[in-house]
Amino acid sequence: MVGRLYQLSKAGKLCVPAMNVNDSVTKQKFDNLYCCRESILDGLKRTTDVMFGGKQVVVCGYGEVGKGCCAALKALGSIVYVTEIDPICALQACMDGFRVVKLSQVIRHVDIVITCTGNKNVVGREYLDRMKNGCIVCNMGHSNTEIDVASLHTPELTWEHVRPQVDHVIWPDGKKIILLAEGRLLNLSCSTVPTFVLSITATTQALALIELYNATEGRYKQDVYLLPKKMDEYVASLHLPAFDAHLTELTDEQAKYLNLNKNGPFKPNYYRHVSAQSFRIKSTI
Repeated sequence: MVGRLYQLSKAGKLCVPAMNVNDSVTKQKFDNLYCCRESILDGLKRTTDVMFGGKQVVVCGYGEVGKGCCAALKALGSIVYVTEIDPICALQACMDGFRVVKLSQVIRHVDIVITCTGNKNVVGREYLDRMKNGCIVCNMGHSNTEIDVASLHTPELTWEHVRPQVDHVIWPDGKKIILLAEGRLLNLSCSTVPTFVLSITATTQALALIELYNATEGRYKQDVYLLPKKMDEYVASLHLPAFDAHLTELTDEQAKYLNLNKNGPFKPNYYRHVSAQSFRIKSTI
C-alpha cells in the first residue's frame, strides 16, 4: 500500500527511493476505474450467477474503483447506494445519480455489499449480523482488511464451503450470507483482468523502474516520488494505436496561447484524475 511508504518516508525510515505508480493517471484511471468496471460484473457472475437488474447494492467508497463498480451495476439496472467519508467524492456520487447513505441505513435490505475503500473493518460484525438472508458480500478494495472476516470465525456461526471462492456463513436462526473469496480482492480471486489494462499498468511500472535504475547518483533521495506527467502521457500514447486513435496536434500559435510545449506534457504534475487520497502526495520528480 502506497500510504505505508509515505508513512515510512515521513518517519525517516524509508531505506530506498520509491516510485508511487499507484497514483499515476495511467494506473488510477485505467486499472482502477475501467478494469474494475468490467471485473466486478465478471467476478460476481462467475461466483454467484446473480442477476443484477433490480438488485439493491451498496458500494462502500467512491474513489476510482468505486466509480467503476457503480457505473457497471447501474448500467445493468441495479439500484446503487454509495457510502463515503470524503465530501468531494460524495458530491461526485450525488451528481452521478447515486444516493449517498450511511451503511447502517441500508444494510438490512441490500442484496449485495461491495467494499472499495482501501481501509480496514469497513464492514464489521455489527453490519454482518444485520444483513438479510442471502446477501452477497465481497471486496474490491485493499487486501483482505475491509470485511471483518475474522469476526465470523466463532462457535455460533457455521461455514459451508459451496465451491472455490464461495462460502455460506450461516447464523443460528438459519440466515446466511454469501461471502466471496473470504474477503480478498474479488477481481483478482474470482475473475480475469483484461490484458490491455495490464499492459497499461505494467508499462507504467516498467518506466518507473527504468527511471530509478538510470537515475544519476543522488538524484533520488530516500523518499516517495511520482512519475512526471510526460511519462503518464507516453504510456497512454503507446496504447492509442490499438484503437486506431489519432491525436490532434497543436499549432505553434495554439501552443503559445496555452503556454504548452507542442509535444507535451499537456497537464501539470499536480493533475490527478483521482479521489481524495491524492492529497497525500508530497514529492514529484
